Amino acid sequence: ARALTPQTAETDAIRFLVGTQSLRYDNQIHIIDFDDENNIINKNVLLHQVGEIWHISASPADKGVLATCYNKTSDSKVMTCAAVWRMPKELESGSHESPDDSSSNTQTLELLCHLDNTAHGNMACVMWEPMGDGKKIISLADNNILLWDLQESSAKAVLSSSAALEGKGQLKFTSGRWSPHHNCTQIATANDTTVRGWDTRSMRQIYCIENAHGQLVRDLDFNPNKQYYLASCGDDCKVKFWDTRNVTEPVKTLEEHSHWVWNVRYNHSHDQLILTGSSDSRVILSNMVSISSEPFGHMVDDDELSDQEDQHQEEKIKEPLQDSVIATYEEHEDSVYAVEWSSADPWLFASLSYDGRLVINRVPRALKYHILL
Repeated sequence: ARALTPQTAETDAIRFLVGTQSLRYDNQIHIIDFDDENNIINKNVLLHQVGEIWHISASPADKGVLATCYNKTSDSKVMTCAAVWRMPKELESGSHESPDDSSSNTQTLELLCHLDNTAHGNMACVMWEPMGDGKKIISLADNNILLWDLQESSAKAVLSSSAALEGKGQLKFTSGRWSPHHNCTQIATANDTTVRGWDTRSMRQIYCIENAHGQLVRDLDFNPNKQYYLASCGDDCKVKFWDTRNVTEPVKTLEEHSHWVWNVRYNHSHDQLILTGSSDSRVILSNMVSISSEPFGHMVDDDELSDQEDQHQEEKIKEPLQDSVIATYEEHEDSVYAVEWSSADPWLFASLSYDGRLVINRVPRALKYHILL
């Protein structure tokens, strides 16, 4: 398996969706519900019969809707296509009952619509408008950015605008991210070693970070609380943090992984917490305080302090906290292709390795209280 997403529209239950990548069997989407009171994982399986899943993303507005990019063979050519699906009604919100006999009641996804890419090439990923009503989607297909409008009940996707990368050679996007800032009018894309920013209204390029990484850029993520901050990671084993207003140099670089870094994710509530997953089989949780929205830690009101504390506090405030690696998780034995934070619990995250192992972990309690108190 390579594909993992939190169920973004679900903010009460801890829930992740995993897409399988099997050549031999029908592929599936596993709905993973984590019951954190009892530390139990429940799963439901949905058939995804059209092909192996390379990318999966859940609608931010509708719990039952998701999009996948998958491989399909036609005329002995393999194409990567994308489609929007609905899961069965009874599985839409987090249930804590595990089916008694999972083999007998595997259900199938309902196809809502295809994102037709016959003219544009292979789909790399699908991004939903982060704050939207679940009707706007961007897909990256080879060197094209395609903006889709999902029509009534998502039964049809209409291409509303597009842009193409031009240049020498065969340009292909590897990944992209829709910014939650600027009224959701910006996206960032990665192709080869370059990261670009685009305005979705004009479909024009607004910034370009050439040679952002020494090798292929694998993933991007926006800081949810600081509007110009963007993280990127790639095959040079590095994670870099950029201020998109000045792209000549990264603001910070992390060099903790020993192989390709496939995935980087900001925590949605506490943007100093950064997760990365790599084909060195490790997941690393870093504390990037110096470039977070609270670089001096949690500010304390002066009135609450006595004189002695006051002096101590002033000394503390002058000193930004240090960036550090908080924890390295080594539960995987294969390449970690995806890491994601839960959309319901800010202290919980999942990681997925190619051998199909999904691991759920928590931010260490000491750090959690350090951030909160």
